Amino acid sequence: MESRDIIIKPVLTEKSYDDIAIKKYTFIVDKRANRTEIKKAVEDVFGVKVKKVNTLRQIGKLKRQGYHIGRRPETKKAFVTLTKGSKTIEFFDSLAQ
Repeated sequence: MESRDIIIKPVLTEKSYDDIAIKKYTFIVDKRANRTEIKKAVEDVFGVKVKKVNTLRQIGKLKRQGYHIGRRPETKKAFVTLTKGSKTIEFFDSLAQ
């Protein structure tokens, strides 16, 4: 699996905006990726040094539309903390203001 295949998209919520000031970023990642693969992918794609990676797996909620029952997709989030000496991720710089 390549680095660009692991990181699917950034999570842009109020809580993730608050964490940008302490160099903590949130991404939706591939469900099969582990912490070391996520760390390597973030370092390769954005050119930063990663201190810590925390992951969270969200099971899809059951939803129903009348008689039919379905499920939302499962996702995996990665909370990536950068080292103090590392530069910031430029994509998030304009959002942190």
